[in-house]
Amino acid sequence: MKNAYTMGTTLNNGVHLPWLGLGVYKMPKAEAAKAVRTALQNGYRAIDTASFYGNEEGVGEGIQSSGIPRDEIVLTTKIWNTDQGYDQTLHAFDESRKRLGLQYIDLYLVHWPIKATFRETWRALVHLYRLGFVRAIGVSNFQIEDLEAVIQDTGVVPVINQVEHHPLLNNQALHFYANVHNIRIVAWSPLLRGQYTGLPTLYKLAQKYQRTVPQIILRWDLQNGVVVIPKTTHKERMIENAQIFDFTLEPKDMQVIDNLNQDRHFGSVLDSDGRTLVRIP
Repeated sequence: MKNAYTMGTTLNNGVHLPWLGLGVYKMPKAEAAKAVRTALQNGYRAIDTASFYGNEEGVGEGIQSSGIPRDEIVLTTKIWNTDQGYDQTLHAFDESRKRLGLQYIDLYLVHWPIKATFRETWRALVHLYRLGFVRAIGVSNFQIEDLEAVIQDTGVVPVINQVEHHPLLNNQALHFYANVHNIRIVAWSPLLRGQYTGLPTLYKLAQKYQRTVPQIILRWDLQNGVVVIPKTTHKERMIENAQIFDFTLEPKDMQVIDNLNQDRHFGSVLDSDGRTLVRIP
């Protein structure tokens, strides 16, 4: 498992992003601080949060108390829907940076493509990037037409598109488009929020490779060129999730997992005005 936590991909602007990071969705501040500190002290070098999660302060505390040099850590945060718009985005960025207690943010994302504001929001992110306040800029939950809009407007291609991605939702068309345009897909909820117990195929593969089901899923992501940010507060799970770099799934088994796709969401799907259309617990 040599260099497992730092092995990564080079984004389209030259920034390095580890293949594996820690997600902190819905973690209270104190819990997020502890999880981030634990992850960093056990090798993780990528942390993903968002202003909507309400735990940026905790994430910042975890980073600062970890003892890990800041320049070794890739920190991602996102701007929420109600803060979008050009001037609002610049203000929201400053507020996130204050809560995190950091001088700069490595990766700043548009959380959702809100129809009325996401294009101006992207322009603001481009401005922040050109000023050097962020090392890279990207998007989350964007579809192909949304990506085309921001690229056409600014000529700046997002470095990543963070989307719900797992064996039951493999986003093949979006993934193909991203590959063509050198946009890296990052998977949120890569482990189906634990809802994989009814998928015997994955258990058979876990038995074949002598791995856990989460390791099989994360390895499938890795071999598809997808960055993963599984959420956990447990040290043992953090370490287990990282044990995916020392085995390879056979092509036939990759195809078996691909064939599980049902276009099924376990998270939220929002319409272009930011209203929740689907929310599955």
